Amino acid sequence: MISEGKNLRRGWTTGTCAAAATKAACQALLEGHFPPIVEVTLPGGQRPAFVLAQETMGAGFATAGIVKDAGDDPDVTHGAMICSTVRRSDHGSGITFRAGKGVGRITRPGLPLPPGEPAINPVPRKMIIAAISEVAGPHADMEVEISVLDGERLAEKTLNPRLGIIGGISILGTTGIVIPFSCSAWIHSIWRGIDVARAAGVTHVAGATGSTSERAVAAHHHLPEIALIDMGDFIGGMLKYLRDHPVSHVTIAGGVAKMTKLAQGMLDVHSKRGLADLEALAQVARDGGAEEDLALQIAAANTVAGAFEIALEAGLDLGDRVASLAWTTASKVLNRPDISLEVLVFDREGGLRGLAPFAPTGHSEASQS
Repeated sequence: MISEGKNLRRGWTTGTCAAAATKAACQALLEGHFPPIVEVTLPGGQRPAFVLAQETMGAGFATAGIVKDAGDDPDVTHGAMICSTVRRSDHGSGITFRAGKGVGRITRPGLPLPPGEPAINPVPRKMIIAAISEVAGPHADMEVEISVLDGERLAEKTLNPRLGIIGGISILGTTGIVIPFSCSAWIHSIWRGIDVARAAGVTHVAGATGSTSERAVAAHHHLPEIALIDMGDFIGGMLKYLRDHPVSHVTIAGGVAKMTKLAQGMLDVHSKRGLADLEALAQVARDGGAEEDLALQIAAANTVAGAFEIALEAGLDLGDRVASLAWTTASKVLNRPDISLEVLVFDREGGLRGLAPFAPTGHSEASQS
């Protein structure tokens, strides 16, 4: 994979590492020795091979560990030790899963697995079962306990606590492969946050671009944590999922720069995707009654925040106009009369600078005119 002229190395998901560790541990349990390398089959048919970083055998169990290599992706679990302990279980019990130290347990509905289950997602479970079948046959009865060294600390850097997954990280992956710098993991976290909120009966969710805007929108609406969606730069990813999995009220909250990008039609507002157009912002000021001299100052500002301050000092607050234009961009994605949308624009201190009030999104051109 190539990004910005660099060859980027792909890596392996926690699910792939858990499946490989499980296969090695199962083989050791049945044959009395660990394999020098272990191969597993990914959902796409690939067969990567792994070298074990940990091998332990005891009375009735075997444990294997693999260090996760996320390639060139900035993954919080890169370098983590993913371990699997395999034990025989009662005849007819099949494959059962346990959350070891550092692996979370689900406490809220709305996720792919019910409350009480170990946070080992469905695709990794299928991979683990397939890995055991290669060694022990399709009707094996085994207990699999997945653990992650330092997983409790790593989980603090993820959305697991907000999703109601306590005690550690989740064992994830749908393809088995980590694609460098992909946004898929974040977007999937957004989706799971929406699922959890809907399952809890929440009818108003708020997506925020950052921590300041999240705190501000939570205080503005007195929202519980479960209603807050850490959408980051992926506004479009959140809105498209809500279009198919609706709640009645949606708030988009962000700082002046990212909301200006949304106002200018960008649904992915990361700085690498492009900068806000200050010339276009100057035209918004003109449309709001700004004199040409003021519009030129706005166009020449170093940053969007600076442009907002220039306008405010001249007695022109751009916030509501930017919020209204941002509402129009977002409403075209939702386009459902049963979803009312609101846009809030905050400054760096969390002060409200612009508001486009709740309105149905089924007729986006007319609703916020």
